[in-house]
Order: sequence, then C-alpha cells, then structure tokens
Amino acid sequence: MSDFVNNFWSIYVTAITLGGIIGCLLLLYLTARKKVVPSADNTTGHVWDEDLRELNNPMPKWWMWLFIITSVFGFAYLAAYPGLGSFAGKLGWTQLGAYENEMAKARADLEPLYAKFTSMSTEDMAKDPQAMAIGERLFMNNCAQCHGSDARGGKSFPNLTDGDWLHGGTPEKIRETITGGRIGIMPPMAAAVGTPDDVRNLSHYVLSLSGSPHDSLKASLGKSKFTACAACHGMDGKGNQALGAPNLTDDIWLHGWGEAAITAMINNGKHNEMPAQKDKLTEAQIAVLASYVWGMSHKDGAVRQ
Repeated sequence: MSDFVNNFWSIYVTAITLGGIIGCLLLLYLTARKKVVPSADNTTGHVWDEDLRELNNPMPKWWMWLFIITSVFGFAYLAAYPGLGSFAGKLGWTQLGAYENEMAKARADLEPLYAKFTSMSTEDMAKDPQAMAIGERLFMNNCAQCHGSDARGGKSFPNLTDGDWLHGGTPEKIRETITGGRIGIMPPMAAAVGTPDDVRNLSHYVLSLSGSPHDSLKASLGKSKFTACAACHGMDGKGNQALGAPNLTDDIWLHGWGEAAITAMINNGKHNEMPAQKDKLTEAQIAVLASYVWGMSHKDGAVRQ
C-alpha cells in the first residue's frame, strides 16, 4: 500500500473497512433483539394490492450465524493480509512477491527445457521445430501486441520479416535489441531545412531516393536541403544502423509515405521506443525468441543483415 501519499488515506481506508464489518455486526445484534409478539399479526403494516402484507419475522438463526462467521473471517483475513491502509498483514504477503515466486517457479520448471538450446547457435535453433514452437509462444505473449501475430508490423511498428533492420538484423543485434530495448529519436528538422516550401521540396527529394511517386522539379530544388539529414541518413540516404537511422532508398516507410507524411516527420520529428525485455525474460528465453525473430526474416534462406 505504498501508493498512499500521506497517513490520512491509510486511516480513511482502515476506518471504512473496519466500520463496514462492525456496522454489519451491529445490525445483526439489533435484528436479533427483535422478538415475535404472539398476540400481534407480526407484519410491517404495509399493504399492497389490497391484501398483500409483508411479515416482519426475525432473521433465521442459520443465516445470522453465516453473517457472523463471515465477519470473523473478514477480521482474520485483514490481520493476515494487506487490506487495512498501510498495514502489511502478519503474513507479509504482497502481490509483487506472489508474482515473483510464481515466475521463479515457472523458470525453474522450464529450465531443463531451455537447457538443450543454450549450446545451439541461432541458425540451428531456427531449424529446430521445438525451439521455434517455444519462440512463437514467446513472440505471441511479448511482441505480437506491436509487431502483429505474423510479425509484419504496422505503421510505426517495424516489419520483422522483410530484412529491413534499423539497428541490424544479425542474431547478436536482435538479441541486443530484445534485451535492452531501443529508443529512436528523430528531432524536428524544419528550422535547419528552411522555409515551408523548402521542407516540401525536401520531402519530394526523399521520395525520389526510393523511386516513389514525386514531383521531379521540387525534388531537384530539395536536394541541396538534404545536407541537414545526411548526418544521420548519409549523403546517399541509405541510413546508419549504428544510429538506427532508416534507409530512405528502399521504399519501406515505417511511419507512412508521401509528401504529407514526410513533411510532418521533418516538421515534428518522431520518438519511438521498444521496451527492454531483460526484466521479463531469461537469457535462455531471449535466445530462443531472437532465433524465432531471425528465422522469420530468413525463411527463404536469404542472408539479410
């Protein structure tokens, strides 16, 4: 319960919780004191549909004891487990601790299964049906949310099957990416390029590098402005994997293509992040997952880096 910013909220939660249980017991006590008067008709006095009356009988004993047992259980539970504000409970149980224990047990159970893969190369694991089946499940649980179940990605999420790698597609680089994650930043470049017309001309020049539809006149005017981009993408526009700068000549557009999309990129920049998996997956799991990802882009036997 460390989320409480001060003691007031801890006391508030404790008072509401205990007050609810005590109030329930008090209500049971007051109800149990009511006695049936033999000489009266024992109704509430309300009448519906001319002749329907509601009886006012005491609560059945078994029902009352069920409430009492439930209340006693509630007190015992709150003494043993967290529930009263910042009180941690006598057993010291925490949600995080339970999760970590379950994960540790799962890793211990799976360790013999992964042991056979530790001595295998990425290429060999990519040919092993059992390793790929495990890799597929790891991918579905940890990667498919962004890259898609078929690993083909989508806008702003890289396609892992086409051999176009921002940071390199070697087994070592893939493991590095999965382990530590990646942060990609393109700063806004409009001020360095010039006027809005200069930005649009540059957009057409960028389109021309990949042979995409463009205005050749605007592209020729924008060529000189590409020097502002060359520091990362290179003068030839082929990118730089050391920086994670995309290749602009291959007609693969991570964030959309066309004058509007490229102009927006130049004007506004872009910040992308892939979260690190080192705290979620073991080294053996990362090795198997990296082999699966590597295999997705090498199904045809082509060498892609």
